[in-house]
Amino acid sequence: MARVRDDLTTLSGYHSPQVDVDVRLNTNEAPVAPADSVVRAMLNRIAELELNRYPDRQAGELRRLLGLRHGLDPSMLHVGNGSNEVLQHILLAFGGWGRTAITFGPTYQMHSQIAAITGTSVVDLGRGDDGRIDPVRLRQDQARDIVFITSPNNPTGLAESHDTVRGSIVPWCAEADAVLVIDEAYVEFAPGDLLALIDEYPSVIITRTFSKTLALAGLRLGYAVAAPEMVSALDVVTLPYHLSAVTQAAGIAALEQMGAVDTRVAELVAGREQVMSALRTHGVSVYESSANFVLFTPGPDRGNALWDALVMRGVLVRNCSSWPGLSDHLRVTIGTPAENQRFITAVGEALEDIA
Repeated sequence: MARVRDDLTTLSGYHSPQVDVDVRLNTNEAPVAPADSVVRAMLNRIAELELNRYPDRQAGELRRLLGLRHGLDPSMLHVGNGSNEVLQHILLAFGGWGRTAITFGPTYQMHSQIAAITGTSVVDLGRGDDGRIDPVRLRQDQARDIVFITSPNNPTGLAESHDTVRGSIVPWCAEADAVLVIDEAYVEFAPGDLLALIDEYPSVIITRTFSKTLALAGLRLGYAVAAPEMVSALDVVTLPYHLSAVTQAAGIAALEQMGAVDTRVAELVAGREQVMSALRTHGVSVYESSANFVLFTPGPDRGNALWDALVMRGVLVRNCSSWPGLSDHLRVTIGTPAENQRFITAVGEALEDIA
């Protein structure tokens, strides 16, 4: 049997375990499908495609509409099959053997996973006691070629202080001429973003996704915002015709039908505050969240028992207990009002069972 690369033998694929339950709140998906008008617009565009032809290699119309959405030139946008493929392109272009990526864990696991797959060394500097990046941990002698920030962070939901990013992390990256990747997958649920850094620091790349506020996780579409020369570097490592004509057409239709997005975000933020308040009422320790999920813990040696008890009641959340520094922590995605209430009720009953 052919041998896998030695450095991959200790890795396993990324998996989010699924259980057959009534209420699934474990994968940070949008709780409802796109509006019927959006789906119809997608189908109409797809029906017009010449599927015997290769797709637009540059995804020109999709990038044009993304540029209009953000007030940017299309040359500053790079698109991929989900933000994970965009992250892979970044690591292929700027990482690799002999290069180092910096992470601040606990954080999104695919940053270090994809780094390892591309042969990039990973150094995790951890986080401060408040769950945010602690500038004191940054040392000028640390090797760094790529630095990953997730804001709001997954799984904590915490947004990074813009003062910390501008005042500490950006100068630290600039000193080493490192690429600063800011993963903003959940930024629409937060008070603000860091897009302005693109103009201030030429080696910033900001990644976004269609999966959350646009409710298109099944489409697998993500993008990066960066200076044109950075986008050109990403194009070098991108496979020809990597983004299908169907994906492009669906993404274009979604961008043309953006009307309900702000309402959907407001509803999820309201649901998030309701869930956080209810958890605190039950005596559960809760992280402040600027995302569409909430990280919480019922206390020492109770996390796994609470997860089991919730599953018994037909509610699935993410068990983060195996993540470094998150023993007995669970993460719940904000769902529909009915799903949120089902979760709140189940938590109250489950906590009594495991008391």
